[in-house]
Amino acid sequence: MELKDFVACIAQEMNLQLEQVQNTLELLNGGATIPFISRYRKEATGSLDEVQIEQIKNMYARLMELEKRRATILDSIREQGKLTPELEAQLSTAKSMSELEDLYLPFRPKRKTRASVAVERGLEPLAKILSAQQQVDMAKTVRPFINPDKEVPDADAALAGARDILAERLSENLQLRAMLRNTFRQHSRITTKQVKDKVDENEKFKIYYNASEFLPKAPSHRILAMLRGEEEGILRLTIAPDEEKTLSAIRRKLIRNNSNCAEQLWMAAQDAYKRLLQPQMETEMRKFYKEKADTEAIQVFTDNARQLLMAAPLGQVTTLAIDPGFRTGCKVVILDPQGKLLYNETIYPHPPVAQYKLASDKLKRLVSQYKVDAIAIGNGTAGRETEHFLKYIPFERDVKAYMVNESGASVYSASPVAREEFPNYDVTVRGAVSIGRRLMDPLAELVKIDPKAIGVGQYQHDVNQKRLQESLVTTVESCVNQVGVELNTASKELLSYVSGVGPALAQNIVSYRNEHGAFASREELKQVPRFGAKAFEQAAGFLRIRNAQNPLDSSAVHPESYPVVEKMAASCNCSVPELMKSAELRKQLRLEEFVTDKVGLPTLTDIQKELEKPGRDPRAHFEMFEFDKNVHKMEDLTPGMILPGIITNITNFGCFVDVGVHQDGLIHVSQLADHRVDHPSDVVRLNQKVTVRVVGVELDRKRISLALVNPS
Repeated sequence: MELKDFVACIAQEMNLQLEQVQNTLELLNGGATIPFISRYRKEATGSLDEVQIEQIKNMYARLMELEKRRATILDSIREQGKLTPELEAQLSTAKSMSELEDLYLPFRPKRKTRASVAVERGLEPLAKILSAQQQVDMAKTVRPFINPDKEVPDADAALAGARDILAERLSENLQLRAMLRNTFRQHSRITTKQVKDKVDENEKFKIYYNASEFLPKAPSHRILAMLRGEEEGILRLTIAPDEEKTLSAIRRKLIRNNSNCAEQLWMAAQDAYKRLLQPQMETEMRKFYKEKADTEAIQVFTDNARQLLMAAPLGQVTTLAIDPGFRTGCKVVILDPQGKLLYNETIYPHPPVAQYKLASDKLKRLVSQYKVDAIAIGNGTAGRETEHFLKYIPFERDVKAYMVNESGASVYSASPVAREEFPNYDVTVRGAVSIGRRLMDPLAELVKIDPKAIGVGQYQHDVNQKRLQESLVTTVESCVNQVGVELNTASKELLSYVSGVGPALAQNIVSYRNEHGAFASREELKQVPRFGAKAFEQAAGFLRIRNAQNPLDSSAVHPESYPVVEKMAASCNCSVPELMKSAELRKQLRLEEFVTDKVGLPTLTDIQKELEKPGRDPRAHFEMFEFDKNVHKMEDLTPGMILPGIITNITNFGCFVDVGVHQDGLIHVSQLADHRVDHPSDVVRLNQKVTVRVVGVELDRKRISLALVNPS
């Protein structure tokens, strides 16, 4: 296949114009990133969004993989001297990997099989006679094939060998395999049983000890749970359609009459199904439905990660952050508006030390001395108790305290990134710093840790880790470039996710910044070692310079479009800064007058929006949230209570809610709405403030069942 064939295939499947796909692939193959193409090449792609561009990229990769496998198979069969024009045509037009592999199956190098042994014993002609399904004198027909020297001592042995040949040939039959593949995909049941004498601690797989359900309708999280149970040796799992119905369908397809040869062929067909085809198809279905479940689970995880990364930032304010604890105390740090560590110490307001007055006085002094604007409290152990303690401190300043999700903070604090940034501080101080920075700017802090450590999703450790990592990296890149990055304050970890940058160039940017001071303009990026024209094209629009001499450097307007903005300003007889400040002047613009062969209305519309709100942050505004002041532990909960909560995780089967008792409760999907919903994300989003009703509390199992009253 040539590029034009790939383009046609993708365009047809995605219902797009050929030109859209062609231009997108050319940009991707030329090294352009998905965020860059989506934001700055709308004319070329017909304004395709990031999701569509990624779909094109993934489909192209799959087609390339298919083409590579096709070439390998053609070479293999050609080397065997068995490539006929008809077979070559079939291989050249095969549209799926399974179709290719089915065609290759008879030619695949095999180890010794029952069929190959039977062929060596001279039984292939007998197999051909049986496959004709005629009524014959069986004893007379079989007699010439009996040969004790070849381990065919009698007629039964000869017929058994012939059936082995027929069974293998049937297992390689294209039409039969296609029929069975369709049957297995559409009509299989997945059945699980507990492995005898296997101990299932905590009985986490109890509901699967003797379970069976229709596979095409089985939710992805249950499939992954069953597979995990099998992996741990607790469950035995089988996948198959109804055997009697499947064999009946095979008989209708293969058997033409009631002759004695047809009877032998039917025996071979049953053997082919039970010994060869059923195990092969079950393996295929495991792979097919595992990949399908992986795709759904990865989508859940990346959707949650996106919402967490795009959580509302409090902004650049002086922050006091607390990593709470009982016995080891609460680690306290002071961060300046840029997140720089100014001070740290440990206080002990809780038992067993209980230095309440001393801790209170220290916090009052710190808030006053550093003019603290906000307090960030980690939501882990002792979090609610610390929040309660802070409410009774009479601070001299108007300072608000916020609970912060600290998932992954411990991962960051022990990471090489944290050790490099704070080589002289221990993990507890680093953890408190991370909590404070998460309040100020969640995205800038969360990019420093592996997204898998954030802890949102379902069965993320059971899915294909390579696919999960690739999807998460793409999600982080999308979020970072959607928000934009402040060039003069961003960490190298944040810079590395900017379109066209990567870890090496990010380090070069930071090194240049440390040596030469703050960047005065985007143009100065070209002075950074190895920051060439291509990197500048891809990255410049996503990098912001606050208070730059050219105000466009603080916007999402790409430098390549600066001349367009200058023409706009000239048409209004004003300067670019005046155009950006005056809504009246911008209303005079007629975008059609600035259309060229390279710049169309989509780009001009984006420019106009940026001139109105340069460098605008697409994230939501920060909202205050408080838990019920009377609820601190699970024992405080009773069925029927109405409580405020915050969504901490979304899965296919429901969502988890923090109600302030150190144990998230579950709103099952059936408790999310008055009507059936396809997915919890249709009703709620991560970090959303909600009102819930307590349905049940199981203290021994640490389970809280909730129902959604209404989203806030």
